[in-house]
Amino acid sequence: MRALSAPVDNLLSNWAYMVMTALAWNLKAWWALSLPEQPRWRQRHQEQKQQVLRMEFRTFLNAFIKIPCQILRAGRRLVYRVLQYNIHLPVFFRLCTVLRC
Repeated sequence: MRALSAPVDNLLSNWAYMVMTALAWNLKAWWALSLPEQPRWRQRHQEQKQQVLRMEFRTFLNAFIKIPCQILRAGRRLVYRVLQYNIHLPVFFRLCTVLRC
C-alpha cells in the first residue's frame, strides 16, 4: 500500500513531510472557499467552488499554480501575461480580483 510508504527514512522527516502535505491541502481548500459567488451566476459559481474543493491536489497544482506566465516590467508596474489557456483560468482570475482588493 502506498499509504504506508514514506518518502524519507526517519520519523521526524516523515512528520515534516506530512505537515507540508497538510498545508498544501489547506491552501487548496482555503483557495476554493475564498471564491466569490455573485448573485447573477450563483449556481455556476457554486459548481466551480465544489469542483475545486473535490479536485485532486496534482490537478489543482497544474491548473492554478503552474500557470505559464511572462512577467514584464512596463513603466512602474509589472505586467503578467498568461501564455497558455486552460479551462480554470476564469476561476483563477475571479479569485485574483478578490485577493487584490
